[in-house]
Amino acid sequence: MPINHQYIELEVEDHSSMRAYTALPEDNSGSHAGILVFQEAFGVNGYIRDIANRFATLGYVAIAPELFHRTQPGLEAAYTDFESIRPHLQAITIEGLEQDIRASFKWLQSNHAVKPGDMVSIGFCMGGRVSYLANCILPLKAAVSFYGAGISPELSGRAGELHAPMLFFWGGLDQHITRDITQHIVKSLEEAGKPFINVDISYADHGFFCNERASYQPEAAKEAWALTLAFLQNKLNG
Repeated sequence: MPINHQYIELEVEDHSSMRAYTALPEDNSGSHAGILVFQEAFGVNGYIRDIANRFATLGYVAIAPELFHRTQPGLEAAYTDFESIRPHLQAITIEGLEQDIRASFKWLQSNHAVKPGDMVSIGFCMGGRVSYLANCILPLKAAVSFYGAGISPELSGRAGELHAPMLFFWGGLDQHITRDITQHIVKSLEEAGKPFINVDISYADHGFFCNERASYQPEAAKEAWALTLAFLQNKLNG
């Protein structure tokens, strides 16, 4: 499906300006689902833009907000340069993220190509946590979190606020997000009575979905993508 893509500027509740990458089908029929695409800690880079483009090709209207806009707009860091992004990660607040999420959601709501109410989210690493948070504060139909660093313990206590089913992906070889952490998240959703799918891929490491990382695992990425698309389509068809 032919798509259009561009950067836009959004005003956030705190009056800061946030750039976001958008990708959408050329067809403006109003029949498309909207998807929030949340970045890794390395910025809205080529990988994240490609994810947005892939969804647009499949008929989604996608927006990927730059979540470091308060500290360094346009940041794109190398995957080997974690130290340069540490200050920006430390500056992130839940209040600020919620404002960024709402500003992005408002743009989707106002887009004439989007079918009202058909909204979902997806995020990777840091963005996996943001996708979970988005599901806490927005009336989504589904949310996907790939190795969502920071959900536990920071957000797992908010499981009762989730609006829609969650799909979680974890790498069994991940040394950053251990089995104890993922099981704590699972337990919190079980206790809150929330619907979810939890996928632990034993042969995958942290970042396995990203083809620009050394930890990329093509087989796991292909399987996770297929399940992601089926999950979102099922929930959107409701």
